[in-house]
Amino acid sequence: MGRSFEVRKVSMAKTAGQKSKLYSKYGKQLYVLAKNSGADPTANPSLRSLIDKAKREQVPAHVIEKALEKASGGGGEDFSLARYEGYGPGGCAVIVDCLTDNNNRTITDVRNCFTKTSSKLGAPGSVAHSFDHLAVLRFPGDSADQVLEILLGADVDVVDVECEEGQITVFAPATEFNNAKQAMLEAKPELEFDVDEITFVAQTNTDISPADLPMFEKFINMLNDCDDVQDVYHNAILPKE
Repeated sequence: MGRSFEVRKVSMAKTAGQKSKLYSKYGKQLYVLAKNSGADPTANPSLRSLIDKAKREQVPAHVIEKALEKASGGGGEDFSLARYEGYGPGGCAVIVDCLTDNNNRTITDVRNCFTKTSSKLGAPGSVAHSFDHLAVLRFPGDSADQVLEILLGADVDVVDVECEEGQITVFAPATEFNNAKQAMLEAKPELEFDVDEITFVAQTNTDISPADLPMFEKFINMLNDCDDVQDVYHNAILPKE
């Protein structure tokens, strides 16, 4: 126990200028997941969870429906996962997840983000060992013991459960995501999740100095501007204002 939780995953801004990027991100993720494992949300828990997440991010229904219809129709683009790792400004560890139909374009775009901010693109596995790939569920609550009892009773493998400021956070192996979520919903049908995702959680943190902060922000903004970039994970702790 005692794992302090703070999501250090870059989220898309909800400004008008970022909405098209956000919609494209979810459209691509939904298309790939539906094409690879079925476009029926009732028979595909992972797809249903992603749809729920997209709705929470205020992705319009027509964007979701278009992605599912496209996946059901056969053919279409052939996207694959591309993951890049390295060290960003201030020496922070960074993982960049992309969905791409052109690996040469994607690696060029990502490499430019590293090069132009004096960062270092590493080999596969160079920083992933310093992150845990976990299912994370976060929801209102005040009893970690009760939640742990529910999960263990449902034979869910649990890494950690913490309670902080009226919020319960469950950490489980990535493969237990659907099992953990279903167990909680069966025990508490009214439960609404603030976080329900599979993510990278840093094992250690790197403090970013005020001097490195502008370059770090430039680095993150450049990655966000890359069309193929889906998620950026890091272990940076930014200086307090």
